[in-house]
Amino acid sequence: MNKKIIILLLSLISLTSLFSEGTKEIAISNTIEFTDSYNRTVQISKNPQRIVSLGPNITEIVSELDFDKLVGRTDYCDYPEKVSSVKSIGSITNANIEEIIELEPDLVIGSVHCPKDLLENLTKLGICSIAIYDDNSLDGSYNIISKIGYVMNEEEKANEIIKNNKALVDQIVDKTSTLDKKTVYYALSFGEWGDFTAGGSTFIGKMINLAGAINIAEDVDGWNYSVEQLIEKDPQIIIVSKYYNSKDQFINTWPYSSLTAVKENRVYEIDNNLLDRQGIRNAQGLLELAKIIHPNEFK
Repeated sequence: MNKKIIILLLSLISLTSLFSEGTKEIAISNTIEFTDSYNRTVQISKNPQRIVSLGPNITEIVSELDFDKLVGRTDYCDYPEKVSSVKSIGSITNANIEEIIELEPDLVIGSVHCPKDLLENLTKLGICSIAIYDDNSLDGSYNIISKIGYVMNEEEKANEIIKNNKALVDQIVDKTSTLDKKTVYYALSFGEWGDFTAGGSTFIGKMINLAGAINIAEDVDGWNYSVEQLIEKDPQIIIVSKYYNSKDQFINTWPYSSLTAVKENRVYEIDNNLLDRQGIRNAQGLLELAKIIHPNEFK
């Protein structure tokens, strides 16, 4: 009898072990391993259904891939318009952890300005959290789209978006490469708060070149500029950020009003979000730049 009991117990232990191993294999098969932009290796659900975005560019990409999966966003996420119906969890750098927890996400995606400690705190609370950002270039934008497509299990859609964007960029560059290059100044900020522009090393600076123009701040590494340099170089075209500045204020403020571009009505506004946010709309941003710089060739 004792021998029979021992055999029975051994059988039960073996079955339990097999069941445990099977459960482990199922759990592993339902996740993917992902190394984020902070070099953190994270196990992510293969098909997340509830996503919180901690960056406007992330929100735009997630919305394009599958809007129904977006359950949370930041105060600065305003595109597409329908994201206004999605719960906001605060600012990019100071998100409300309690509100994120209440949304019960299975994936939180932060962008370049998302603090690493915020993501790590969320991870400690059992919420899968990653950061995705890349170089300040169009290739960087494509990589961001590709990575988000991968973690969302929407790789086919992501690849189609990248393909279409590349095709549009190639069309623009092919045309601008044969055109005369005009000098351009991108007025990110001006006046009493100082003069800031897109230097040659910035993403916007690179986009100006691709749009077939010469950035007068090409030799600047970063954003700082001086009004004296601007007056001296007197660019043919001035572009003002639509949401940061007022074109009317620029053209009516001394000494900007003395510039040739102001006198000859060549100061233009652009939706800076097309350029500021690395993501799905950068090719459209390049097209808008090309329309401003070469209006007769791009209509």
